[in-house]
Amino acid sequence: MHPTLRPSDQRGHADHGWLRTWHTFSFADYRDPDHMGFRKLRVINEDRIAGGGGFGRHPHRDMEIVTYMIAGALEHSDSLGHREVLRAGEVQRMTAGAGIEHSEMNASPDEEAHLLQIWIHPDRLGREPGYEQRAFAAADKANRLCPLVSPDGRDGSLRIHQDAVINAGVLDSGHTLRHALAAGRHSWVQLIRGKLELNGAPLAAGDGAALSGGGELALTALSTVELLTFDLA
Repeated sequence: MHPTLRPSDQRGHADHGWLRTWHTFSFADYRDPDHMGFRKLRVINEDRIAGGGGFGRHPHRDMEIVTYMIAGALEHSDSLGHREVLRAGEVQRMTAGAGIEHSEMNASPDEEAHLLQIWIHPDRLGREPGYEQRAFAAADKANRLCPLVSPDGRDGSLRIHQDAVINAGVLDSGHTLRHALAAGRHSWVQLIRGKLELNGAPLAAGDGAALSGGGELALTALSTVELLTFDLA
């Protein structure tokens, strides 16, 4: 499989002072008809939220929203009564379903929060809203792909209402990880940090890549890397 690359510097970008954000796919004021999502994956936003900043209470409907914390801490509050702090290494899954309101504020007055927010279309509309959060140990991601969310909650992952699996890996420099993609499945790879070779194609931090049709993903770390992979119908 040869990947189709989405270079970091071609993403949409906005700087609001308290928020610096990069959009892999069309979002808010960034509109690109050639990048409206990939399969059921709709949004990958890389957000850097300044200390004391954040998103005030706002609504969502009919979307599976996954937040992956890279650094710092984010305070979450929602209309279901959840009030949690999400720290580096933790993952949150929020089912917006029939309707939910939430806020996401940097939990520190001075340290930046760095995260990926991911939106995936659900398997059906109008689901009951829900929330899950879990910390994943560094050892679980060391030179392997660790399931973060899945439709069946495999290996302690958070449950998502879609035929989609998100994995995380942290690879040592020089390590090659091979991952089989079943026939008819599709994969998105999002590199968070470091340099990587994916099936012979070089990726740098912030780059994404799409692969389709089944086969093998060969991930060779050219430095220490952190990445997410998506296995999609």
